[in-house]
Amino acid sequence: MLANVIVFIIVLSILIFIHELGHFIAAKKSGIKVEEFGFGYPPRIWGKKVGGTVYSVNLIPFGGFVRLLGQERREKEKYSPSELRQAFFNKSKKTRSLVLLAGIFNNFLLGVLCFSVIYSKLGIPRKLGAVEIVEVLSGGPAAEAGLQAGEQITAIQGQETVSIAEFTDLIEANQGQEISLQAGEKELTLIPRKNPPPEEGSLGVIITDTELVFYPWWQMPFLGAWEGLKEAFGWSLMVLEGICLSLRQLFAGVVPEVAGPVGIFQLTAGAAEQGLLSLIQFVGILSVNLAVLNLLPLPALDGGHLVFVFVGDLLEEKRREKVEHIINLVGFVFLLSLMVLVTISDLSRLWQGWSLFNLFRRWFS
Repeated sequence: MLANVIVFIIVLSILIFIHELGHFIAAKKSGIKVEEFGFGYPPRIWGKKVGGTVYSVNLIPFGGFVRLLGQERREKEKYSPSELRQAFFNKSKKTRSLVLLAGIFNNFLLGVLCFSVIYSKLGIPRKLGAVEIVEVLSGGPAAEAGLQAGEQITAIQGQETVSIAEFTDLIEANQGQEISLQAGEKELTLIPRKNPPPEEGSLGVIITDTELVFYPWWQMPFLGAWEGLKEAFGWSLMVLEGICLSLRQLFAGVVPEVAGPVGIFQLTAGAAEQGLLSLIQFVGILSVNLAVLNLLPLPALDGGHLVFVFVGDLLEEKRREKVEHIINLVGFVFLLSLMVLVTISDLSRLWQGWSLFNLFRRWFS
């Protein structure tokens, strides 16, 4: 248990630290003064000022933070001429936008790096041009028909089958009916089940339409990076689709199935138990998730701050600061409340058998 907690803390710290490091580097490159770059969250344990920036180690060991000059307080009369030149609010919209986007970019880049490592180690995926049987489950129609692992299905009912989607569509369209499968040079007949046991499928097989290929060692890092980039973009689209689905469920009065801190802890522990590569892959997925979520135009997130970079000039200086502060505070409370509710949902799934917790859950219903 303690080992899982340590892994969980390390994973979250890496994700948040990499995010804040992006803001830090971009701010430094843009001539913005970084007042403090902290590892963990206050209270502070140790700190040292170097080149005008306090580098600190803090008690709460989750990630880090960057405090930029002029990001919160914008009264120009309270700054010296040298400070004004280094203040966040006094930079161009382009510069401020790049600083805000740098954290998101770093998380996306970490995801690409993690996926690149996976593909470099396990091989580069390549389409087979057919559907291959990975495993045949006992007692299913495929096992009874004599289908064996390693065989490739090239046609169903005379129709060419080169992808999992084509295979699945044809099987589902013929459930309960006798069909023919072309496996190499032999032809088999079987009947897909209409109501198969959970996680067994109509035929009782595990399939793939992809193989993993190894190229010369000097090519693998580059090919792995390309596949990692495609994987990161793919996960980004999946996260966006998941967010849209969750919003539709909320408006329909349905509580969406999302994981909070407890759920993420369970998933992290599960990934760690499966080995280092599995944990690296999970870190990549989490990092891409964090990048996409931070891009949303919500208060207290980078996307919300980005909105104010462009619309803030429409408001009077003092009024803008007050409005932004209120909106960010409301947004923070909303996100914190959402996290609490999701955590309660996580715990309810984890401890459904605990009568005291069930009583607590009913009281909140």
